[in-house]
Amino acid sequence: MRYQGREVGVEGRVRLVMESALTARDRVGVQDFVLLENYTSEAAFIENLRRRFRENLIYTYIGSVLVSVNPYKELEIYSKQHMERYRGVSFYEISPHIYAVSDNTYRAMRTERKDQCILISGESGAGKTEASKKILLYYAVTCPANDHMASLGDRLLQSNPVLEAFGNAKTLRNDNSSRFGKYMDVQFDFRGAPVGGHILNYLLEKSRVVHQNHGERNFHIFYQLLDGGEEDLLKTLDLARNPQNYQYLVKGNCPRVSSINDKNDWKAVMKALSIIGFTEGEVQELLNIIASVLHLGNIQFGEGEDGETRITTDTQIRNLAKLLGVDGSALREALTHKKLIAKGEEMISPLNFEQAGSARDALAKAVYGRTFTWLVEKINQSLALKDEVYHSSKGSSVIGLLDIYGFEVLQHNSFEQFCINYCNEKLQQLFIELTLRSEQEEYETEGIAWETVQYFDNKIICDLIEEKHKGIISILDEECLRPGEACDVSFLEKLEDTLGGHAHFVTHKLANGKTRRVMSREEFRLLHYAGEVNYNVSGFLDKNNDLLYRSLKEVMCQSSHQILNQCFRREEVIDQKRPEMAATQFKNSLTKLMEILMSKEPSYVRCIKPNDAKQPGRFDEVLVRHQVKYLGLMENLRVRRAGFAYRRRFEAFLQRYKPLCPETWPNWHGRLADGVSTLVKHLGYKPEEYKLGRSKIFIRFPKTLFTTEDALEAKKPAIALTLQTSWRGYRERAKYQRIRHAVIVIQSAWRGMKARRRAKRRRQAAELIRRFIKGFIYRDEEYCPENEYFLDHVRFSFLKTLRKNLPKSVLDKSWPTPPPSLTEASEHLRRLHMQNMVMKYCRRIQPEWRKQMEQKVVASEIFKEQKDSYPQSVGKLFLGSRLESEQINLKVIQTLGNEKVQYGAAVTKYDRRGFKARPRQLLLTATFAVLVDRTKIKQRIDYNALRSISVGSLSDGIFVLHMPSEDNKQKGDVVLHCDHVIELVTKLAMMAGKINHVNVSPGSIRFAVARGKEGIIDFIRGSELKVAKGKRGHLLVTAPQISTT
Repeated sequence: MRYQGREVGVEGRVRLVMESALTARDRVGVQDFVLLENYTSEAAFIENLRRRFRENLIYTYIGSVLVSVNPYKELEIYSKQHMERYRGVSFYEISPHIYAVSDNTYRAMRTERKDQCILISGESGAGKTEASKKILLYYAVTCPANDHMASLGDRLLQSNPVLEAFGNAKTLRNDNSSRFGKYMDVQFDFRGAPVGGHILNYLLEKSRVVHQNHGERNFHIFYQLLDGGEEDLLKTLDLARNPQNYQYLVKGNCPRVSSINDKNDWKAVMKALSIIGFTEGEVQELLNIIASVLHLGNIQFGEGEDGETRITTDTQIRNLAKLLGVDGSALREALTHKKLIAKGEEMISPLNFEQAGSARDALAKAVYGRTFTWLVEKINQSLALKDEVYHSSKGSSVIGLLDIYGFEVLQHNSFEQFCINYCNEKLQQLFIELTLRSEQEEYETEGIAWETVQYFDNKIICDLIEEKHKGIISILDEECLRPGEACDVSFLEKLEDTLGGHAHFVTHKLANGKTRRVMSREEFRLLHYAGEVNYNVSGFLDKNNDLLYRSLKEVMCQSSHQILNQCFRREEVIDQKRPEMAATQFKNSLTKLMEILMSKEPSYVRCIKPNDAKQPGRFDEVLVRHQVKYLGLMENLRVRRAGFAYRRRFEAFLQRYKPLCPETWPNWHGRLADGVSTLVKHLGYKPEEYKLGRSKIFIRFPKTLFTTEDALEAKKPAIALTLQTSWRGYRERAKYQRIRHAVIVIQSAWRGMKARRRAKRRRQAAELIRRFIKGFIYRDEEYCPENEYFLDHVRFSFLKTLRKNLPKSVLDKSWPTPPPSLTEASEHLRRLHMQNMVMKYCRRIQPEWRKQMEQKVVASEIFKEQKDSYPQSVGKLFLGSRLESEQINLKVIQTLGNEKVQYGAAVTKYDRRGFKARPRQLLLTATFAVLVDRTKIKQRIDYNALRSISVGSLSDGIFVLHMPSEDNKQKGDVVLHCDHVIELVTKLAMMAGKINHVNVSPGSIRFAVARGKEGIIDFIRGSELKVAKGKRGHLLVTAPQISTT
């Protein structure tokens, strides 16, 4: 019985995505073909496929069967998020997907503890291999795993590129066509984790090794080796990169395919072989065998002088012998002669030219075919269950995966198509039997009467092919074993004689005139379940014999290579019994496969190719109809629809449609069966439209379900309004309760916090007052714990007061009175602050003002508190010159030359004799000073010769320039008077460098007169400024008292 899984979601909610999608059925079709109203119409079936394909919905159900259409493009539906979406979800709970089949099979295996299998079938290019990859990937990602199981999952996945390389090829229909059938068992432990695997292979197309149709290629591994192999490897194998050099690769005339990157695929295969567990030696031997097949194809034959057949390509035979590990001469002999045993005697018979070519090709096919079988066995060893704990049937379960070729109808159908279609007949027979059995079991479980279903039973066709002594396979074997000259035509004649009256068998001889026009004389026609197929008997006997001469077997059994030793057993040469024919071998392996599948619970994936051009978005209706017919999908649908089209558990049906009945809305509190019965009565279901089982409702017609779904869609606005109203009321009430609770919590917390803060502040205040009083008491003591707080507070208070009352300028001498403990620190801070203010002041001062200040500082050093007129000069700026440039005679400037006048002032010169006043100009340059009388320089005074400068202490402007007495050029000291005496003397002293040689005399000044005589200037106070000659011959200077206020 098909496992349905859970249909009720979290908290009892049911998610039925399939029913939800029915409202869009006019655009995207239905997700289950069972719900098609006109289910007998093939056109309606294909139109539903087209609609879904147009919307990139490539998966559709026929009950529990998944129909998959190859999109020929990448779709964003295979991510890990999609895997999680389908994980643990009921089969019909979400849209059709390969993951849904995978998960449903996995959960059925775990729940029922019964082995499962997934049967994947379809034409070449329909996506069978990709579907099997997606299933394996789903199990690898979603199943529980530890490190060992993760490694097994990697090996399961990596077996695909290896098997594809050795068993897949480019055909006219598919660039990556599987040329063998594959059945894989994945074994799971009691926890549901994959612990082992096993692969069975069926009917490898060995003939492709030696022949390919135009536009097709040999197996991928040959091209991957030539394109991706390293230079050293190819040199070891004596291979060239160009595929055109090898006869077995040129017949299809298609060495390159745009959609295939052989170099990248080669890297993937080498990596996969390493992960699976192949040793370097095994890989090298495997590549030797692949290379040997290519060299074998290049062996050429010719005729000797005596007409015997001989090998003309010695290089190839040497390379071949080396790669196969056999004796070259023995191999040469075996390729040109055959060994016969008659009545216990051995005879050697030479082969003609045609027979030698056939022997060569037979050896190539045998070597490749047996190596492929060894490769599968090697992979099986890697996947085999290692842990003995899981070997018991109770501890583990199996999911089988059958990737088998679909029904094939080609333009030329031969032995391979006969075997493939025979396999599909057996699978169809199994499929119909299991589908009917599953349906019948479900009906019986639910207590509903089973109605006999009429269907086409293809047992008659299976018997036609496999029946003992009368079947086609038995006749073919007899003809191959018959003494005498047996040929394909004689086989056809025997078929006509034996099966001539069979309703499903026709030949050209037995057919009517109309049929004869479309059949050749070498063909016979079988009326399969999927349609008529014409088979050409050419090559049937040779392919069935699959004959390899004994001499070649003996040579191969002597190979030094381990792989070939396992492929060609010595017992095979010793055993005189003829091996089974190819068709019988296939029949027996197919019988075993049917037994395996019958022991398991099957799931089905039917793959469809939308077009032959492999173009995305293109839907070829003729091609799709052909596949729908050959896959038996319409027959499957008819069987599935023979009873009831739709069935659901009571809780799922009631949960979805309860809004349509007032009695069941919003909740039904009685028995589920009673609730469903009430609901369908309210909806007006007629008795013939439905049946109620023990746990499910069965609806016969899709139209009934569509009407119910449309009614639900029309009801949704009212339901939404009711839900919105209820939700808003609930939301506002909940919001009010949350706010009220939050307010209470906040108020309580706030009041508590305020009280705690208030108590804390009181404690801190009391402690502070106690410390302060105690510190005040011990304030005069040394710094100690009792007074540290008080003293720190006093210091801190002083520093805060000081910060607010710092002097703002250098002239501000105020400073807060410090406490006794900070007297020294206060003085240090005061000094630092003054330095800081001075530094800031100096940084701000302009160059002109700096010069002025320097002169004022010098004036202060010279005259401060020594000359009465100094205080009046402090507030006055020193000028750059007291003479305008026009006041200085041009002739004087020319006389000075390069020396520039830096300062000039009007002065009065007093003669040394008689003290007569004469107006003069005193001009200062960088190195000397001159006295100028209008246009004439009267005296030059070099700064180096100037001894000192004398000035009186009163408010007069008299000053004396003392010159060396021994200098004959000088006439003595110079007595001058200037109204800006402090300015002039300061500038002169700075220019001459005589700052320390300026003397301020309080009473009198002595000065030198010519010839060693000395003069005196007396200074007295008076009412006004007066300069005159005194009674004793002294120069008397009277200066008034200057008020300092």
